[in-house]
Amino acid sequence: QVQLVESGGALVQPGGSLRLSCAASGFTFNMYAMSWYRQAPGKERELVASISSAGSNTNYADSVLGRFTISRDNAKNTVYLQMNSLKSEDTAVYYCKARRSSSEYWGQGTQVTVSS
Repeated sequence: QVQLVESGGALVQPGGSLRLSCAASGFTFNMYAMSWYRQAPGKERELVASISSAGSNTNYADSVLGRFTISRDNAKNTVYLQMNSLKSEDTAVYYCKARRSSSEYWGQGTQVTVSS
């Protein structure tokens, strides 16, 4: 049974930091590229960051470049999103996604709220 379980979402003040985690099970994690997406109320889901299966390549949305860092630990079947210098516009539900060829899996999401 495939599972992606996100954690780490919270209420944080502007300028603060959070680290999200996504624990994977039920598939061969190190063969899948991983991504973080987010969806704010009333907006479409958008890609935040992605990382290749071995972790050698990463990509970021312009809006988070220089503030967010995606990483993975294939020994722990976990992908992370370190978020620094958080802004109110980062408020959203954050989802992780695993992808390999035509196979795609999503987590249930974790809420990040940036507010004073």
